Amino acid sequence: MKFMVLVKGAENSGPPPKELMDAIAILSEEAVGNGTMLNSGGLAPTAQSTRVRVSGGKLTVVDGPFTESKEVIGGYAQFELKSKQEAVDGAVRFMELHRKYWPGWDGEAEIRQIFGPEDCAQHIKQQKTA
Repeated sequence: MKFMVLVKGAENSGPPPKELMDAIAILSEEAVGNGTMLNSGGLAPTAQSTRVRVSGGKLTVVDGPFTESKEVIGGYAQFELKSKQEAVDGAVRFMELHRKYWPGWDGEAEIRQIFGPEDCAQHIKQQKTA
């Protein structure tokens, strides 16, 4: 099963402490080494971002920063795991590092299962046999 973990927090939190980044590097090396982490990265600030939106049949392109954003996705990681619980356990471990090394930081990790083409094919197959 594939999962995406999205880390959200206030954009104006400032740069993360070096101790946190060092601890994340160790955690990431472990996950890459055991083959569970497929990809990860930090995201540029909204000031460097662009949104393409369709609303009311109208398409708009807006450059950042986006004033209505209270929380932004600051980073992500993609995993291949055996269960959702394994993803939750990993996210808890990751967020514990934030609590330990970045006191006062507020944020969250959102865990979303990723469905690929093989999952769509399986879903169609199940519908035909139902």
